[in-house]
Amino acid sequence: MLSNRILQVSDAEIIAKFPSSEEELFYMFPKASYPLAPEDLLKESESRFYPTVALSNQEIAGYGNFIHAENGNFCSIGNIIVNPIMRKTGVASYLVKTLERVAFEQLNVKFIKISCFNGNTAGLLLYH
Repeated sequence: MLSNRILQVSDAEIIAKFPSSEEELFYMFPKASYPLAPEDLLKESESRFYPTVALSNQEIAGYGNFIHAENGNFCSIGNIIVNPIMRKTGVASYLVKTLERVAFEQLNVKFIKISCFNGNTAGLLLYH
């Protein structure tokens, strides 16, 4: 069963370990250096909106946020990453749907933007 909550400081150390390569980190957080430092994740989350953690049986399963959020207009989803041991289990879809729900129900946006690098096949399939 998946659930979600807002990012907590203590989550950063776990989430920072999710990208297993420079390429994965680039897809998640292009400006970051590999390996991702927990403090860099926390600093970036301060400039984002609704930094959201997905949980599976209280274990951190994934993370995502809004890069930009303009109440009543639009928002942009970003920084989606899933715990490597929980990939291909629906966590990424759950995160995107959770953020979509926040966008439409709480921010009253008209549309949502999400971008993906063309080499990120899994992301392209998910976001389509």
